[in-house]
Parts: sequence; C-alpha cells; structure tokens
Amino acid sequence: MRVIDSHTAGEPTRVIISGGPDLGDAPINERLKILADQHDELRRSVILEPRGSEALVGALLCPATDPTCFTGVIFFNNVGYLGMCGHGAMGVVVTLAWLGCLEPGSIRLETPSGVVRATLVGQNEVTIENVPSYRFRRDVEVEVEGLGLVRGDVVWGGNWFFLTDLSPTPLTLSYERELIETAENIKQALVKEGITGADGAEIDHIELTGAPNGPDANCRNFVLCPGGAYDRSPCGTGTSAKLACLAEDGILAPDEEWVQESVIGSRFKASYKRNSASKVVPSITGEAYVCADVTLIRHDEDPFRHGIAESN
Repeated sequence: MRVIDSHTAGEPTRVIISGGPDLGDAPINERLKILADQHDELRRSVILEPRGSEALVGALLCPATDPTCFTGVIFFNNVGYLGMCGHGAMGVVVTLAWLGCLEPGSIRLETPSGVVRATLVGQNEVTIENVPSYRFRRDVEVEVEGLGLVRGDVVWGGNWFFLTDLSPTPLTLSYERELIETAENIKQALVKEGITGADGAEIDHIELTGAPNGPDANCRNFVLCPGGAYDRSPCGTGTSAKLACLAEDGILAPDEEWVQESVIGSRFKASYKRNSASKVVPSITGEAYVCADVTLIRHDEDPFRHGIAESN
C-alpha cells in the first residue's frame, strides 16, 4: 500500500494513494460505512503502531459522486472515522500537488460532512472553505471532576466541539498531561450528563482556548481529538467552530482575519463569510509539507499486521 505522509502546522496526515479497498460507487457516507464495517483492518494497520501513531490522521481517496468534486476523501484516526478534517484536507491538497496532479488554484473535495472547497495558493499553502458552521448551544454548564462547574459552547465545525476558556493550566506543552486529563474529564462529564450535539450526536472534540503566546495571534487553543490524542495544529474544524462563536457574538466581522495559534505555536489564518442562509462559512489557511513517500507492507505471518490494539 502506497501512502504519502505530510504534516499541516505540525499535525500529521497519511494519504492512501494506492492499495486501498474498492468501496463501490455509493454515496460517500455509505462508502464510509462499508469501510468501517468491512475493511476496518485498513484503518488500524495504517494508523496504529507499529506503522503509525495516535496523532496520525488517515485519508483514503475515492472517486467523488459529485461531478464538481476533484476527489472524494474519507478521514479516519486511531479510534474511528471523521466527518471532516481541516488539517487533513490541506494535507490531501499538498499531497496531490506534490504528485503532480494539481496546479495552484481551487478544487472541491467531497467529504462525509459535505463538500469542501480547497485552494492551493502556493506549493505548500492551502485555504479550505469549510462546511457551514454554527453554535448549537451557548453557555452550557457541566460539573467536571477536579474542575467544578465548567461553562462552554457546543458547536459544529465539521465535527462536534465543546469550547471553553476554562483551563487550570497554561496552554503549553509543558502541561501536556494536565491538559489531556482536563479535556478527557470534560468529555466524560458531557457523556455523563447527556450533553450532545444535534440529534444526539457525540461531542468528540474538546477545545480549550486562551490568550495567545505570540503577538501576531488572536487566540491559542488545545484540542483533544477522538482517541485521546491532541491536535498539534490549531485544528481546522476547531478553528471553524471558534469562528462560528465569534460571528454569533458579534466579535468578528465577515472577512476580518483571525489568527488561531496551536498548543505548539503553529498558526492558521481564518475568516468567514455568510451564505444565503446566513450561516457562517469559514475559510482556513495553513501550510502543509510532504515528508515521506512510503510503501506499507503487511505480512500474513505478522501478528501485528493490523496494528497494535487493546484486543491484541
């Protein structure tokens, strides 16, 4: 199986170029289900150790059903599948350019969360126009172990987020363990109290926000993703969720730039427009770099050919 590895603002993406399963020509959400139900060993072998890591996001390219889209893409991580992935979409575009499939300009990507417009600005700079984002619930209160009462917003940015500016420690890597524990405790409290996204959807991303470290940024974040790994980038869908809140609160005007800083200090530039339904449509710009062109090998005799998991 041939894969191309890249990182976007520090967060890794692994794009499957060849060797993946034939998922047919059904709508992309149905193909995601086929992948999950019938070929999940692919996800595990690509993402889990010994070939991958908990921070890695995979992307399987597949033919788009929408004729206006350049390709379809299904994103996945160490525990399952993602509706959309902002940094991953940037990684896909830079990978396609590195392979000689793209010139600077705009394309459309078909994802399970909807169509995403992506513009290759230069060799490594990409702007994605994400799916419409919105705040579902404001000032939700939840009792969290070790923190007490925590207030935050439930927001859709292509994935479901709980955003809060309450963190017991600075948003720096020196407090990595404490930040992970804080975010995991918040997530567990949301589940315990039955707090969800629309239609009972699981809130699987926790975003802690605070003041930036750099003078050229507006905000710093720490995002805990499904599976317990934190996002090294400022998180494309997380930044989209932040923009939705800023827009609704009247803090950020359409087309006004917002610079989101990650826990490692990398940055995304962001802004938004409103569509015909007055929903927030975020644009996120970041840099991605190809770092490996690899052939993954699975031996039939290898006891860990499908990755190292708890079931092992």
